[in-house]
Amino acid sequence: MRIGHFISEADRQKVAQAIQVGESKTSAEIVPVIARSSGRYDRPEDVVGLWWAIVGILAVWFLYPSRQVKAGSWDTSAPQLEIVLLLAVTIVGFIVGAFVASRVGWLRRLFTPAKQMREEVFGRARQVFFDNRVYRTAGSSGVLLYVSLYERMAAVIADQNVIDKLGQAQIDQTCADFTRRLSAGSPVDALCETATSLGQRLSGVLPRAADDVNELSDALVLLD
Repeated sequence: MRIGHFISEADRQKVAQAIQVGESKTSAEIVPVIARSSGRYDRPEDVVGLWWAIVGILAVWFLYPSRQVKAGSWDTSAPQLEIVLLLAVTIVGFIVGAFVASRVGWLRRLFTPAKQMREEVFGRARQVFFDNRVYRTAGSSGVLLYVSLYERMAAVIADQNVIDKLGQAQIDQTCADFTRRLSAGSPVDALCETATSLGQRLSGVLPRAADDVNELSDALVLLD
């Protein structure tokens, strides 16, 4: 399902208003992003397909046990049929399992290591940071708030000036708080609360100037 099907116009306005509130206290630019997924995760689909194939093989093995063929017997059809059946079940089981895993998110996620998902989320977040030119602000003070729905993970990517002023430890803490809010509530609420608290944190080290110009859009970015 596309993100736009469950992110309403009211949700978009709510996020935009939260970004405005956060940026009213600081010269930093905050960009909110919600992505459907950060990676393709082909390997878990193959693993699920393999398990389905193994289950099919075991089912054939127990339902149609091999018959002993006596020496000199002309009855050779049974082993041949069993081999063909096992091959067919293996191929069909793999294809069906991989297809089901590609459509059932929780099943694919079950076979995906958390470390791999974290790497995919932060890798995609960094890519979005550059693709959306968050790094191109005049004061090098852009911050990306990124939510990936499939992985149920969040990332905070900050420009160098924000890292220098706020410190990496504070950015990591912001990301941890962001992730906690995401686990406890909706992505929209997590974004809004994090944007507001981030603006408060940045107000002390990057206060908003009287002639500050809004360089980046406050609108929520949706990535399908």
